[in-house]
Amino acid sequence: MSLERPITLPLFLAAIALSMSLHAHAGVGFQPVSADELKMTSEPLAPGAPAVILYREVQRDDCGITCNSQVVGTFGADRFEHDYFRIKILTETGRSYGNIEIRIPREVGTVDDINARTIRPDGSIVNFSGQIFEKTIVKRKGLDYRAKTFVVPDVQVGGIIEYYYKINFVKGWIFGSDWVLSNELFTKKAKFSLRPFQSGNMPMNFRWSEHLPAGMPSPKLLSDGNVELDADNIAAFQAEDFMPPEDELKARVDFVYSFDLVESDANKFWKNVGKNRYSTVEKFVGRRGAIEQAVSQIVSPQDAPEVKLKKIYARVQQLHNLSFEPQKTEQEQRRDKINPNENVEDIWRQGGGWDWQLTWLYLALVRAAGFEAYPVLVADRSQFFFNPQTMQSGRLGASLVLVKLNGKDLYLNPGAAFTPFGMLPWEETATMGLRLDKDGGSWVQTSLPESSASRIERTANLKLSPDGDLEGKLVVTFTGLEGQQRRVDQRNQDDTARKKFLEDEIKGYVPVGCEVELAKQPDWTNSEAPLTAEFSLKVPGWATLTGRHALFPVGLFSETDKHVFEHSERVHPIYFKFLSQKLDDVNVELPSGWQIASVPQPQNQDLHVVGYAVSAQNNKGSLHVARKLDINILSMETKYYSPIRSFFQIVKAGDEQPVVLTPGAATSSN
Repeated sequence: MSLERPITLPLFLAAIALSMSLHAHAGVGFQPVSADELKMTSEPLAPGAPAVILYREVQRDDCGITCNSQVVGTFGADRFEHDYFRIKILTETGRSYGNIEIRIPREVGTVDDINARTIRPDGSIVNFSGQIFEKTIVKRKGLDYRAKTFVVPDVQVGGIIEYYYKINFVKGWIFGSDWVLSNELFTKKAKFSLRPFQSGNMPMNFRWSEHLPAGMPSPKLLSDGNVELDADNIAAFQAEDFMPPEDELKARVDFVYSFDLVESDANKFWKNVGKNRYSTVEKFVGRRGAIEQAVSQIVSPQDAPEVKLKKIYARVQQLHNLSFEPQKTEQEQRRDKINPNENVEDIWRQGGGWDWQLTWLYLALVRAAGFEAYPVLVADRSQFFFNPQTMQSGRLGASLVLVKLNGKDLYLNPGAAFTPFGMLPWEETATMGLRLDKDGGSWVQTSLPESSASRIERTANLKLSPDGDLEGKLVVTFTGLEGQQRRVDQRNQDDTARKKFLEDEIKGYVPVGCEVELAKQPDWTNSEAPLTAEFSLKVPGWATLTGRHALFPVGLFSETDKHVFEHSERVHPIYFKFLSQKLDDVNVELPSGWQIASVPQPQNQDLHVVGYAVSAQNNKGSLHVARKLDINILSMETKYYSPIRSFFQIVKAGDEQPVVLTPGAATSSN
């Protein structure tokens, strides 16, 4: 069920909410344990579960202690959230839930006041007094995801673990609030509450968007302005490979703060949003003499239109992109004297800016070069699927430029580092966007590159030893989005880390243990060229000696495709990030005197949405293996899982087919 309900709070409720703040959000603490909880050995609604969440509570305060109708400019100050979990351990496997990890992006806030304890099956209590660690989970586009980790002591089957903590959100910013009900474990009972932000001097509207299963109660708006939700028996969330974003699938309630006018009609809402955003962008872009002068330095009047666009694109990508470097503290920003960009002239003069600023600079430059171009705001599909009916303007978070070239629409985002000209980052492809103009704009759909545009090509020239070992050179080329993703991922790493990253990836391709050494680093800085790396490769025992013959499986680089869709049942739809291909070209020089006795029949499976082909040939006494795997679909409903699963079983079987080799007389006589 998907529903959005606008709420307008009377201004006097802000004062009421402030007066009750300290009482209503004093925090959570350890709860009394009951005899029934201690005696519990299983949960009928979650058979076989290793553990279940007995009780969970989330108290979120978006107003904070200093928030009131008399304070201007403090929205988001002192925002916080209290979280509490009580977990029953039911099996030996469930003991692993005593290893706690609390994740939060650093730019969102910090985790403090962590308390934990274990309740043994006999009711005795062991309080946590150990060390709390902090580690980095993932970094992308300057966002630093951190986790607080610790181990609850003496976790036993039949026991209970409890922990609670506080999140202090970054001051001065208002983020959309959310309650994510779904968890890895079944939840018997949960309680959620929110004290929303309201200010008399800066009235805010918020609306919640419910993604709740049928039959689950809706949030309740209380007379004091707070919102609450009580929920029971929340099913465990089952994660699967190649599924849509988890945030799109989980039971959740999102509270969306917005400066945009509240409208019951979605069309009117987006017209207002489009006009306001267009005015803001045009003010930032303008028509400025410095930009026209910059264009004259970048392109030549004799250049063809596409050449001009490419030259301007490359020049913008050369500028300093703040969004793709490690996040800096306020002290570091002051030290580096990073001044805010008020318009595109500031970006050009300072030689850099944030990703969206660079994109709007490109808009200004191509207009100055004589092109018809429009600003476009698009939805990032890496976390959610955009639905205009929910009227969540914040979901249009990515900035693009639409350029008219030879009667066609070309979508470009030079602010997305390492993205080749003519392509977009995968999360901005095949998604809705709002093309802005003075009339409020119109909806567009961004393009989706074909599978051949994003490839992994593996070319190997190897020698087979009489003992069945493979050794030689391997060249791997990552094209299009395959290269862009890896360049973004490794942008802030040194050569040593990049070397390990690439070598580990190659090891992941081969179904058996192998030795890999990077022989030549690729060019990590070039957006347009494929990312090409050269390796030395040794695969011990790849060919199996069986008496008079040796068996050589054709799928040398098949490991990442062997375990796709292994389960017989599927819960979620099938979802790939982007269309892609894998192409293998393997040449193997055989030992002296060895012969190819037989090769398997060529495979050629073409289901239009996916394709697989593999062949092995006797090439003048050496072995040549060619393989192609084509993923030409973005998403597919669960009901089509069976044929897709069958296809990947064919891929697995095809890769395991052996070439039969006859060793030379000297080897066979041993």
